[in-house]
Amino acid sequence: MATLVLDRHDLELRLDGSALALYEPDGRRGSVPLRLLDRVVLQGNIRLDTGVLTRLAESGAGVLLLSKRQSRRIAVVLGPQHQDAAVRLAQARRVFDADWQQAWARHLVWSKLIGQRRVLALGLASRPDARKPLFDAAAALDAALVRVRDDVLVPESLRGVEGAAARAYFEGFGALFAPSLNFSGRNRRPPRDPVNACLSLGYTLLHFDAVLAAHTAGLDPLLGFFHRPAFGRESLASDLIEPLRPRLDAWVWSLFRERTLRPEHFSMDKGACLLGKAGREGFYAGFETAARPWRQALRRRCRGLAAAFRTEGSAFVLLEDQMEVDGV
Repeated sequence: MATLVLDRHDLELRLDGSALALYEPDGRRGSVPLRLLDRVVLQGNIRLDTGVLTRLAESGAGVLLLSKRQSRRIAVVLGPQHQDAAVRLAQARRVFDADWQQAWARHLVWSKLIGQRRVLALGLASRPDARKPLFDAAAALDAALVRVRDDVLVPESLRGVEGAAARAYFEGFGALFAPSLNFSGRNRRPPRDPVNACLSLGYTLLHFDAVLAAHTAGLDPLLGFFHRPAFGRESLASDLIEPLRPRLDAWVWSLFRERTLRPEHFSMDKGACLLGKAGREGFYAGFETAARPWRQALRRRCRGLAAAFRTEGSAFVLLEDQMEVDGV
């Protein structure tokens, strides 16, 4: 299965039997069999009708629509929902299970901190000139790891530990980039420097992969345990990508370290840093390679969760069925 990224002006998508055909003003440019696609990313002035979206959804391909310039998520189109209600019943019950939430949150934060610590260790090995900020950030993460390991922390406290560690981490992480990139920490909505522009786009794509993996496994992407359910937020997807964020961070660093992306690939517009088309080509191509193990990890985690929830939910469904038989 493959990803199709379309980021070109005046492109039109049409159906051609069981394939997706691509047209430009001067004629047809090619086609892709629908059966080969599991995700499509659309950015730019692309024309298509509802029939194309319907066929993509029916074939099981997720569609991510991004804004033309800022690469901000506009909408997601997913295929048919999984029919096993038992999974979502059990998932919904766990949202109110304090012990489950605490264990889930502790594992999530621990995994993310370990990943961030590895990124800093890689930085220390590669950039001895940035030893002081990297060492300070690593020390802060080590202290956070001790708290997560030794203290009994409720999810709210774990969110506080994770937030403080993230601030320290990005202070050290920022030392890995050239001063000309003006990266001094995480910012978004809009991102104000090239590094944050890449982090935001990468997190958006990774979040979409988590939504797709959860949906495919029969989970509800909206019902998370560390990120509490909130209007318009796929909280489970936000949970799932937390341990993977450091891997994406390291990959973004490699884009600038290897000069795949350079300052001339970016521009500023009303305070927002925009990644230009030439830069996006390199970004998307690299992401497809880097994201393969991340997507595998998401699918494994979602399948495991769904299997566990299915057993719990099936028992709950059987109980409800028996209550109906007994006239309750």
